[in-house]
Amino acid sequence: MGERFVVVPVDGGGTLAGVGVHFDAAVTDDPAPDTGSGSSGGTREGKEALEDAVFESQDPNSVVPILEYNREPNKYGDGVPKENSPFINSSENDKGNSYDGTNMALFEEEMDSNPMVSSLLNKLANYTNLTQGAQEHEEADEDEGPKKKAVKSPQMGTFMGVYLPCLQNILGVILFLRLTWIVGTAGILESLAIVGLCCSCTMLTAISMSAIATNGVVPAGGSYYMISRSLGPEFGGAVGLCFYLGTTFAGSMYILGTIEILLTYIVPKAAIFVAEKKEDEVNALLNNMRVYGTCCLALMAVVVFVGVKYVNKLALVFLACVILSILAIYAGVIKTIFEPPDFPVCMLGNRTLQNHNFDTCLKTETIGNITVTTKLWKLFCDGPELNATCPEYFVENNVTVVQGIPGLTSDVISENMWSQYGYLGMLVEKSNLASVGRSDPEQDKYMPYVVNDIATFFTLLVGIYFPSVTGIMAGSNRSGDLRDAQKSIPIGTILAIATTSVIYITCVVLFGACIEGVLLRDKFGDSVKGNLVIGTLSWPSPWVIVIGSFFSCCGAGLQSLTGAPRLLQAIARDGIVPFLQVFGHGKANGEPTWALLLTAGICEIGILIASLDAVAPILSMFFLMCYLFVNLACAVQTLLRTPNWRPRFKYYHWALSFLGMSLCLALMFISSWYYAIVAMGIASCIYKYIEYRGAEKEWGDGIRGVSLNAARYALIRLEDAPPHTKNWRPQLLVLLNLDTDQAVKHPRLLSLTTQLKAGKGLTIVGNVLEGTYLTKETEAKKAEQNIKSSMSAERTKGFCHVVVSSNLRDGVSHLIQSAGLGGMKHNTVLMAWPGTWKQSNDPQSWRNFIETIRETTATHHALLVAKNVDSFPTNQDRLGEGTIDVWWVVHDGGMLMLLPFLLRQHKVWRKCKMRIFTVAQMDDNSIQMKKDLQMFLYHLRLDAEVEVVEMHDNDISAFTYEKTLVMEQRTQMLKQMQLSRTEREREIQSITDESRSSIRRKNPGAAQSATFSRESSPMEDTQEDEAQLIHDRNTASHAAINDKADAEPERVHMTWTKDKLFTERNRNRECNSNVAVRDLFNMKPEWESLNQSNVRRMHTAVKLNEVVVNKSQGAHLVLLNMPGPPKNRGGDENYMEFLEVLLEGLNRVLLVRGGGREVITIYS
Repeated sequence: MGERFVVVPVDGGGTLAGVGVHFDAAVTDDPAPDTGSGSSGGTREGKEALEDAVFESQDPNSVVPILEYNREPNKYGDGVPKENSPFINSSENDKGNSYDGTNMALFEEEMDSNPMVSSLLNKLANYTNLTQGAQEHEEADEDEGPKKKAVKSPQMGTFMGVYLPCLQNILGVILFLRLTWIVGTAGILESLAIVGLCCSCTMLTAISMSAIATNGVVPAGGSYYMISRSLGPEFGGAVGLCFYLGTTFAGSMYILGTIEILLTYIVPKAAIFVAEKKEDEVNALLNNMRVYGTCCLALMAVVVFVGVKYVNKLALVFLACVILSILAIYAGVIKTIFEPPDFPVCMLGNRTLQNHNFDTCLKTETIGNITVTTKLWKLFCDGPELNATCPEYFVENNVTVVQGIPGLTSDVISENMWSQYGYLGMLVEKSNLASVGRSDPEQDKYMPYVVNDIATFFTLLVGIYFPSVTGIMAGSNRSGDLRDAQKSIPIGTILAIATTSVIYITCVVLFGACIEGVLLRDKFGDSVKGNLVIGTLSWPSPWVIVIGSFFSCCGAGLQSLTGAPRLLQAIARDGIVPFLQVFGHGKANGEPTWALLLTAGICEIGILIASLDAVAPILSMFFLMCYLFVNLACAVQTLLRTPNWRPRFKYYHWALSFLGMSLCLALMFISSWYYAIVAMGIASCIYKYIEYRGAEKEWGDGIRGVSLNAARYALIRLEDAPPHTKNWRPQLLVLLNLDTDQAVKHPRLLSLTTQLKAGKGLTIVGNVLEGTYLTKETEAKKAEQNIKSSMSAERTKGFCHVVVSSNLRDGVSHLIQSAGLGGMKHNTVLMAWPGTWKQSNDPQSWRNFIETIRETTATHHALLVAKNVDSFPTNQDRLGEGTIDVWWVVHDGGMLMLLPFLLRQHKVWRKCKMRIFTVAQMDDNSIQMKKDLQMFLYHLRLDAEVEVVEMHDNDISAFTYEKTLVMEQRTQMLKQMQLSRTEREREIQSITDESRSSIRRKNPGAAQSATFSRESSPMEDTQEDEAQLIHDRNTASHAAINDKADAEPERVHMTWTKDKLFTERNRNRECNSNVAVRDLFNMKPEWESLNQSNVRRMHTAVKLNEVVVNKSQGAHLVLLNMPGPPKNRGGDENYMEFLEVLLEGLNRVLLVRGGGREVITIYS
């Protein structure tokens, strides 16, 4: 359906310059219309005229510049290699032209990326394909400048461009050398079944191919281009190489056919190896085929290398030979009705005899009343005498003559209706002739009988016959030479297949109706003095078929050696198979020299096999696999209904494509199941190689569409219900930190992710940039690229998500809430411990960390925090004997047990053993706890050592009070630092004066203990010294905090339970009940004003740290329950101090916080 455009030229002043030019753009009728019909009615202003103006007068006979196919990566996109559009992407010359008009000034800033419609239509009208055949290689481009070589517009139509080339490629060696033998062996009915199966397969493939070929402009490249652009580079490369191998082995088959015709039917005396015994004839023939085939291959390769243009010019001569041969066959069939040709076949009993060495089919003959023996007698008997010793079968049976071509009016069709398969060495016999005696295989093999040279069965004949229907891609390979490829390819290809199918079906029936069965089964025509069997039927002479088939096979071999290297060169230049890139180079004129050498080498392998019957099934496999994926490509595109799938060929359906695909697969295994497995294995290896090592290409292929649809379906299914506990695995959101150069700060966090995931489940690596996307676009893309590079280096399989937000806190919140899609969302957040939170002048560094913890808790996500992440092992490390220690303090849904199991699946942690520690209180039975835990782990199928650590309710030590005091003083200092500078100085001076007396009263041991517990960094020392001065200025505020804590009981984490909390609180309130506490307060009065909740928390952190360090200081990894932050945000600074004390002295720590659900189960 054409679209009508109305183009009205407008001059620089904004007035109409002339009459509007009306034209119809109908791509199906004329893809390259003459663009010289319009003329410019206005004037052009400026230094340069617009080169792409549609109104510029052009010569209708002028040449059209080639639009080069650009395979370079798109420099303006996302870095993924893409194909540049020949219409939208402007050339450098186009970008240099400025727009001078005023009517379209609103769009003038976008002219570089969005050209005017007139420019688009001009390029569309002048678009032409590059031919990937021999035409582009005939002459080297002598111009050395940037000037492009110009060729004339393609002018070939359907008949010359598609129909005849397909006819030439389909009809060939099998028709002339093997079809009569197939009919005689399989019978007419089964032969029709073979022809019907193979022709149906190619017809269905042609329908699918027509749909693909008419879905837009198809540059030359045939099936490789169509499959790679429809199914992606992996399938395209695998099937393209299979198609290349098929074409190469087809060259071997045609060369073997040429040599077979030469040595068997034209000049038999040219054989180098001559068999002295009958049983050595097969080996001698094979050796002759190898020698002559190698010489013929070398000669053809030289011809292709030197002058490929002569091969193409001789193509019509070779096609004329094929057509004349077929016409001679039909003429001979008609002649048999009136005058059958005389080709007698000599029979001994019911056995067919080879008549190379005798002229008369008689045992004896009378010459002048004297009975003498004939040459036939001498072949069987040990002498020419009448009393010579002869085989029993020869003596008891008479010789008879059977007409080899009884004619169309005879009743021979009824005898040839059924199959007559046989084993290797089986005698070719005529069943309705009398035979006396039995066979003696040991003796018969030395006699001049016609025998089967191979074992025959139905599936073998399918594999041998199928190459005779290949060649349907010839039209699509020439798409660059066609005037209207979208119209010519479907019509020409389908008509060619229909024509050849009719020829094959009629030949099967006519051969069975005209030729005697024993002659049909005589593969090499030994019973008719070595004549080509199909030649005996032809008119006016058998030599018409012999010479015609000889040149036909020569031409087909040359075409294969011409096409296969160019196909390999196209694959190599696409860059999808890295090790093939050397074959993309050639001579100065583009001739694929290296590809031709490789093709000749592979072709030599087929020639060394030397048997046409053995080579034919090999190339059948590769062609069938190619056709299978053509059908798959059409079926996938049809079922996906992608917006770009709009073929002009409408007579297709996904069911037909699926049927064709199934038929191809069935024929592969019918022909040869072991060859089919080998071919599929080769294609699979190439596919995986391209997937892992090949260049990245984005061709908008259908497999990507299949993946998207499958992902959508799976996501919708996952959305229905949350995963069962048995299917739960950590789906990670990894929060990475980047430096000022957008480089990853902690790549070991990605290593830990890889070791934890092992390629399974979902991994999203996220980062937040502060600012707006409009100002941070470059940094965001750079950050994403750096993260992807780090993920690739650490072998982390997942997705990258960089968010630009006005502040970091909101960005992290957005990631946690919205990362993922549907049911494929993260359930665990992995982040690094903020190691510099004390040194940071910005309190947001640790506030963001705490808010992230709160947010993961609110969203029911699990949380993993890696402390000292830079000391974690890389993926190349192999940890020796050691332990992964799990400190199971509170139940978190089983995360602590599941994580070590997942880590030990990776080779880094494989040798590590798992130890589980749990904490027992005073009232707990530690022995029973250990037994219960061992039983629990047994049911979980986890191997681990179990230890129960007892923590008694000891009195709170002076070290704990001093640690709490320093913490609260530091918190107070940070609050004071937020005041104005003048006020802060005044406050610090007053605090210093007020606290000097209390400093002198300090206990030296407690001071030494507090100093020992400080961090070693200079900044921390300075801050703690300041905190020492500001020890407790606002006693009243501390008292108010204590009252508030008493009024609102807080939830105590870690080892504190509610009962113990109330017990401890009541004990602290009764100052007379605990003398030790009163003594401590007397020792240091300022301790009495401390927040007792903070003291208890610090006591827990100190005691638990002592136990963990004592037991697990040498462990490779420590996993520990992470206590939650306080609900009152006023204590956030203290929370960070608690965690620091808890983790002090440990190397690698992974803090774990559950997501509020069970993640491990004892059930199957």
